[in-house]
Amino acid sequence: MREIPSSSLGIPTKAMATMIFLKKYSLLFIVFLTGACVLIIEVVATRILSPYYGNTIFTVSSIISIVLSALSLGYYFGGKLADKHPSLKIFYSIILIGGASVFLLELLNKILLPFLGYGLSIISGPPVSAAVLFFLPSFFLGMLSPFAIKLQESRFPQKGIGEISGGIFFWSTLGSIFGSLLAGFVLIPKFGISQIVLAVAAVLAVLGLAPLIRLGVDKKTVSKISVFVGIVFLANIIPLISNDNIIYSRDSVYGKIDIFDGEYRGKPVRFLQQDKSISGAKFLDSDELVFDYTKYYELYKIFKPEIRQALVIGGGTYSIPKALLAGQPQAGIDVAEIEPSLFALGEKYFNVPNDSRIKNYSQDGRRFLYETKKQYDFIFSDVYYSLFSIPAHFTTEEFFKIARAKLSEDGIFLANLIGNLKDEQPSLILSEMKTFQSAFPNSYFFAVSSPASGGAQNIIFAGYNSDKKIDFTKIGKNKFIPDLEQKLIDIKKFDLNSQPKLTDNYSPVEYLTARVLKDSIKKN
Repeated sequence: MREIPSSSLGIPTKAMATMIFLKKYSLLFIVFLTGACVLIIEVVATRILSPYYGNTIFTVSSIISIVLSALSLGYYFGGKLADKHPSLKIFYSIILIGGASVFLLELLNKILLPFLGYGLSIISGPPVSAAVLFFLPSFFLGMLSPFAIKLQESRFPQKGIGEISGGIFFWSTLGSIFGSLLAGFVLIPKFGISQIVLAVAAVLAVLGLAPLIRLGVDKKTVSKISVFVGIVFLANIIPLISNDNIIYSRDSVYGKIDIFDGEYRGKPVRFLQQDKSISGAKFLDSDELVFDYTKYYELYKIFKPEIRQALVIGGGTYSIPKALLAGQPQAGIDVAEIEPSLFALGEKYFNVPNDSRIKNYSQDGRRFLYETKKQYDFIFSDVYYSLFSIPAHFTTEEFFKIARAKLSEDGIFLANLIGNLKDEQPSLILSEMKTFQSAFPNSYFFAVSSPASGGAQNIIFAGYNSDKKIDFTKIGKNKFIPDLEQKLIDIKKFDLNSQPKLTDNYSPVEYLTARVLKDSIKKN
């Protein structure tokens, strides 16, 4: 039979080519975009939950588990629905419903998550909150891949199911890779989490609604859906909570940063908060250090009074580098602060001077220590902002040994940790003491509140790169910590041998901190 040219049927050749192209690739493009949306939501999910539960393994594993569970169920029920009703209208309706569920996610984030976040523990909270917020969007978006396979099979019956399903999963996974990279390298550094979530919701809503209109869904249904999406969108963009004390708020590369004014011990103070942790503060009417634990930086004067090179790991509000500038006029001060925006924020909001003696490095502190060729007289590690934010790689024997290797002769390493002094098995602080002594045999520990306290408190670790012993009973009183001798912890009272040593291979800090938090909640 002679082939009839498309032009003789009244269809221009270019239009026919476009139709064939759309028929072949439209569903692949759709699964690429929806796959990207899934991973964008999964990446930002950690940022949504971390202000309440910290960026811990409990948070990350809960999000991954809930999203994978929802996707699995979505694959199953999406496949069954596609076999019964292989309709484009249903396919695009699922996308639209998925977009509405992302709008709902953001609404729940604002209304419900604060109650869950402050009412549940860091162990039970992440899976419950992840299920409430992220299950529905992941479920609906998971339904799309098997549905797309069924639709593509009906379009191209000459192709095998293996080739069709392979193509769908290829483009869906490629979209997920694209979404993951887009979220991490572009969206989060440049936009707020709420903006990102709303943008994903809007993309899905348009992606579902536009084809439905073209497919002839009745106008009343479209109007109802549009009104619903519009109401949810407006509810999300209208701020529900306003705080006049907040002077800066933005999602950064490594977490949400808030700067706000308040009071501490009856004095006006400006605070820096990263996710859930207060990581620094400054009195508005003086240069006095705000928190008691920060005053222990002056312990270096007992061990190494004259310093030429100092390193502060964890800049925060740069209060320690500022104090070192004033107290050591000849010293060069390096700061390893992984959050790249903090130094500029410190200059703007916390009076960090533009001094050539401060060199700021936007780099992980442990990696910086490993790579630097410098030898430091004094290293102060303040990366353990709270029990919600203890980076495991700063708790291990390997890290402490790297730190000691970078100290000059008679150099001093100080670290601020948080925990309690209960002699129990296992114990975060006692495990850390055992680990620390393996790297610093000549070490000392100070309880900022009291060695007799069983509650959570700041514990200062001091590692001396010298065999010289310090007798704190003969130090005498000093102006920065008048009762220093009473703060010294007698580690002979504890059975450190029964405690696990923390290494890069084994450092369950989230589990250990959860025990401390549980004890604190019971006490209160």
